[in-house]
Amino acid sequence: MIIKKICILGGTGFVGTSLANRLVDRGYSLRILTRDREARKENLILLPATDLVEANVHDENALTEQFAGCDAVINLVGILNERGRNGSGFRAVHVELAEKVINACRANGIRRLLHMSALNADARNAPSHYLRTKGEAEDLVHTAGDIRVTSFRPSVIFGQRDSFFNRFAGLLKLSPGVFPLACAEARFAPVYVGDVADAFIQSLRDPDFYGQRLELCGPHTYTLQELVEYTAACLDIRRLVLPLPDLLARMQGTMFDLGGFLFNLVGMEKPFSMDNYLSMTKDSVCAENALPGIVTEPTAVEAVVPQYLSGHTWHSRYDEFRRESRRESV
Repeated sequence: MIIKKICILGGTGFVGTSLANRLVDRGYSLRILTRDREARKENLILLPATDLVEANVHDENALTEQFAGCDAVINLVGILNERGRNGSGFRAVHVELAEKVINACRANGIRRLLHMSALNADARNAPSHYLRTKGEAEDLVHTAGDIRVTSFRPSVIFGQRDSFFNRFAGLLKLSPGVFPLACAEARFAPVYVGDVADAFIQSLRDPDFYGQRLELCGPHTYTLQELVEYTAACLDIRRLVLPLPDLLARMQGTMFDLGGFLFNLVGMEKPFSMDNYLSMTKDSVCAENALPGIVTEPTAVEAVVPQYLSGHTWHSRYDEFRRESRRESV
């Protein structure tokens, strides 16, 4: 399959920026769709062989127009929280968008699609709206028989602009000595953003990856409490991370859901929700990790995180914290 030009949805976000830079380095031409071209210019507007186009990715006609002339599509768009609580926000971003992408690919004769999913995505049995809609979208793209699809199921992704370690760093700096933590025993296998990008690139032209659903995990597994305590250590601050009992964790998620409109007023996503709680009842670890077969030596948290957290200050990173917390890169 000849692939020269790629259209990326979600290309201005954390994963998308890393992936776009690597793709350009390997000689690909890119068209990246974004809601606000000027707001993203510092990341991508000067990247060679890249068209940064302002477009509404939820408009199927706009997708059909922008996919013209492309040989492949990469869909990275996703959210961790919705404004409401009934799943409709997740469905619009994950499932309905996936269907529009398929239709726009077919309209342009595009036969290669890379799709970002999530560990534990399952349309029928997953505990949360997030994971069920991720699973439904994944099933949808894989049953598009005329399109060669590879989907990716990473654990939590880390890197300089991540919304995991940076988010906890900001919250820890605001906490008054004690940091209450819901789902402290939830387990993660954090995977480096550069390794995730390399997995996308490695699979792009390789027929062995057609139809595959690739789980991507880093080399080590940690509890959430261990990761938060490690974040505090990197910041060189002392905080008592206090695991919340299950009942209090549920109450915290419900309270943040009920107060969600306050976060919307200041342009921030809820830091926690009942849907987040339900997602974390399933450990984010790989049953069959595909990354070691793609990346020679997967990157460990300890090799990267201290470098970018060492210079972390709340004021210098506040705007980035708000931007990354939204997690919908369109």
